[in-house]
Amino acid sequence: MKFPGSVLVSLVLFVSETVAALCLSAGYRAAGDRIWQGLTLLFALMPCALVQLSLVFIHRDVSRDRPLVLLLHLLQLGPLVRCVEAFYIYFHAGRVEEPYVSITKKRQMPKDGYSEEIEKEVGQAEGKLCTHRSAFSRASVIQAFLGSAPQLTLQLYICVLQQEVTVARSIFMVLSLLSIVYGALRCNILAIRIKYDDYDIRVKPAAYLCIFLWRSFEIATRVTVLVLFGSVLRIWVFLVVLLNFLGFCFYPWILFWLSKSPFPENIEKELSRVGTTIVLCLLTFLYAGINMFCWSAVHVELSDPDLISKSQNWYRMTVYYIVRLMENAFLLLMWYVYRTDFYLYVCAPMLVLQLLIGYCMGIFFMLVFYQFCHPCKKLFSSSITETLLSCFKLLYFICQHHKSTLLTGKVAVKSENADEARGSSKTIDSQNRSVHQSVSSNA
Repeated sequence: MKFPGSVLVSLVLFVSETVAALCLSAGYRAAGDRIWQGLTLLFALMPCALVQLSLVFIHRDVSRDRPLVLLLHLLQLGPLVRCVEAFYIYFHAGRVEEPYVSITKKRQMPKDGYSEEIEKEVGQAEGKLCTHRSAFSRASVIQAFLGSAPQLTLQLYICVLQQEVTVARSIFMVLSLLSIVYGALRCNILAIRIKYDDYDIRVKPAAYLCIFLWRSFEIATRVTVLVLFGSVLRIWVFLVVLLNFLGFCFYPWILFWLSKSPFPENIEKELSRVGTTIVLCLLTFLYAGINMFCWSAVHVELSDPDLISKSQNWYRMTVYYIVRLMENAFLLLMWYVYRTDFYLYVCAPMLVLQLLIGYCMGIFFMLVFYQFCHPCKKLFSSSITETLLSCFKLLYFICQHHKSTLLTGKVAVKSENADEARGSSKTIDSQNRSVHQSVSSNA
């Protein structure tokens, strides 16, 4: 039985970030900054409530007679209770003989074109521990992108406005960044396990390192770009955030409407149609929050019974990163044009170059992960490098076609001008001839 280390890491990040947010909000209150205090508390308490709901929903506590656990969840102590319960199960496993076990069948990764199927006995304790790991993984994703990501953006924005980076704020920003990166890492692992559920997946340390570097560069540069743009164009940054968020939030619903599929009813038996709609809205809300800052690694598909598409779409990922890189470059260009006197002591071209290189470094580590370190790379029908080459070939073909069309248009225009010139010269010659004839006849 595996040690529940992910549960412990999720709990430590959750508790430390919440305590740091409360201490920082108290500091804002003492300084008289009511707006910063309110926003800090909002971004700290809203994900806490959503984390409690997700833990209660996954463990199905509402349908079970556990009033004490529900009370502790209302007091925002649910993760602490769940962590204690997970470690209690881990340390007491094997002391009492379990009445029955379940048998799971998993396939090994293909070797020399062959894939063997193995059977594994899973006891009640291991099954409960697996449920705890899954619940904390989802809670980490919610905490990261609905709490830590807005919190990091807010605190960095305050640092830019006040032109000061305090010790408390820097510690809080480091914790928020670690929480976001860890949530993105758990999101990647969840996506892999959902898409390849039939296989026995083992993620190597090199894969974790690549994901960590990939997400660190991607998220840090994205947050910095939004803060820099918002510091000089405060009204327009709301439009950029709103368009991004609403676009990703309504995208799964538009695809669901176009597919004309029936409304999903198999999420939870005890949920009504209204409850199912609320759960789906929260899912798309989280999906939009993830894609606001980084690639989500999962594609929400409401027409699918699992609500997640299991196909590996390289083209969607390629389009996302190309568009996001162009958006970041445009926002940095607007910041460079409209930057204020505060940035006179900052080498603006060097900062722009560093941020663009940082985002490209994130893309580089992403390519390394999918090309060399992905645990299921043997199951890919095509590699991501082949897809990138085909995309670049398509873009090259489009550019060449556009150039040929422009050249053809220019040649056609020149020929038309030449024909017009010939026609005008002919009319002039005919007029001259008629004038000469009339002069000769008069003579």
